[in-house]
Amino acid sequence: MNYAFKAIADAEIPPAAHNQFQHLLDTYGSECNKLISTWREFQDADLEFKPHPRSSSVREILKHQLLSERRFFGEFLGTPEPAPGLVLPAEMTIAVACARCVELAKPRLKFIAAQDHAWWMSVVPFFEVERQRIWIFWRRVLHTAHHRTQLTVYLRLLDRKVPSTYGPTADVVWDGADPTTTVEAAGRK
Repeated sequence: MNYAFKAIADAEIPPAAHNQFQHLLDTYGSECNKLISTWREFQDADLEFKPHPRSSSVREILKHQLLSERRFFGEFLGTPEPAPGLVLPAEMTIAVACARCVELAKPRLKFIAAQDHAWWMSVVPFFEVERQRIWIFWRRVLHTAHHRTQLTVYLRLLDRKVPSTYGPTADVVWDGADPTTTVEAAGRK
């Protein structure tokens, strides 16, 4: 896939101490890049936009992402994290929120790269239940994807470009892209 922007370069994703977990690091780095690519399509004037009175604003979603990721990684996975009061930037702008997201993600990558099989398979508290750390990690990725998708809808409603996240979009295409929009494409092996 072709991504025009990467907040975290491939070279910045550390090797996993145990190769079977490299996909977790690669996925987290990639998901951070997709998230930030989506955030970058907004303008600061959009921070209060919400499509419905009961919807969250762009600002609220960015704030939630930064805080909830800190909670998932710190409380549930046990990564070293800044105190909750230090997570949010003093002034919320799109550029500052993007920079803060990267600033928080890079140490997480380094920490999780060092973890072994026993750490990932350990069962730990997760809200009112217990789950393996690897399960909590994937729940975090899905949670982030949910809010990123929410914001791509906001972008479309604002008539803005929707960046590529898992392939081409109506706004971003490239030579060789092969979206599955036909029965023929779905049947390829």
